[in-house]
Amino acid sequence: MPDAPDDGPYGLYIHTPFCETKCGYCDFYSVAMKDRDTAPVVSAIIAELRSRVDEFGGPVRTIFLGGGTPTVLPTSELSRLLDLVEDCVDVGSLEEFTVEANPATVDDPTAKTLVDHGVTRVSMGAQSFFADELATLERLHTPDDIAPSVETLRRNGIKNINLDLIFGIPGQTAKRWTESLQRAIELNVEHVACYGLTYEPATRLTAQRNAGTVIPCDEDIETDMFVQTREILAEAGFVRYEISNFAKPAFECKHNLIYWRNEPYIGVGPSAAGCVGRRRYKNISDINGYVRRVAEGGRAEAESEELSRDMLILEIILMQLRLVEGISVASFQARLGESPFSVFGDTPFRLVEQGLVEKSDTRIALTESGMLVANAVMANLAAASGHVERSLPIIPQ
Repeated sequence: MPDAPDDGPYGLYIHTPFCETKCGYCDFYSVAMKDRDTAPVVSAIIAELRSRVDEFGGPVRTIFLGGGTPTVLPTSELSRLLDLVEDCVDVGSLEEFTVEANPATVDDPTAKTLVDHGVTRVSMGAQSFFADELATLERLHTPDDIAPSVETLRRNGIKNINLDLIFGIPGQTAKRWTESLQRAIELNVEHVACYGLTYEPATRLTAQRNAGTVIPCDEDIETDMFVQTREILAEAGFVRYEISNFAKPAFECKHNLIYWRNEPYIGVGPSAAGCVGRRRYKNISDINGYVRRVAEGGRAEAESEELSRDMLILEIILMQLRLVEGISVASFQARLGESPFSVFGDTPFRLVEQGLVEKSDTRIALTESGMLVANAVMANLAAASGHVERSLPIIPQ
């Protein structure tokens, strides 16, 4: 089987684990700021970054500084982190440099710091334009914070802004979801990511659902919201390029496309994951353990594995099939030395007959109907490929 690419260029993900508070639905690794001293973690992230860049050597295509909420860092610490990123990476040659933000953490000094350090894109977790829905999600910002934050970013020179929105929030109606979409459109942002609310294990929201204090959104209403999303955003000039992501032409998130196309990326910071060549790793999800391990050896890996044929096939299904462009036949052939049609047998043809998949000599892709049942389509293709060694891969945050 041919080797996966391992010499870059690659994407770089940097995980800053601090938030003001932990939202009830979130299962990403983060810790509440409170009175924590963030400097040791920032220093460890910088040390690991230097080590990783030296190890892999190839040019960095994109950077995504996520979390957590990077913009919750004191401006001095955020500036120090970005200064040292510039020391390690040729920021001027990047295709894209994204930083995540919460609307309540965007002010002029923060926005200026981002622009001064080469950040070109900000992804803001707006989630909803209704106060009671934000309260259900345990978000700290209010609907009134969102528009001023967008204006602040524009005023300081950010020309590429994404808003994250969540549908399927308990108590949410299709009408309210439409209103949130329209409010986002009115802000003239370049990208909107629309995610259905998921009840992840070991989160407060899931515990509330299990206790009956939170009633999940009706599935039929949630399906209506999913369908409305494409129609409303398409009318406003947004093009769907991934199940949950919509962009104006040329504003697709280049960093996330690296994940979805199974291209190489490295991750630094607590809980960050990386995958270069056939080796995939994930860092320890503990800030004290992370700082200690980096100090001892420059690494803080909790897991590491070599990808087998079956694992590669599963990851291609789970990632590339999310894209409107679908599974690339050429990429599949290059990575595995065999055609996806030989691996999947007649399953793609049956899915075509059911109206769930479209295929050509160059790709296998979900139809609009297939996107409504994407997990089932992926499960069918995974089963058709034969035994897989794990049900879910390590995926980047």
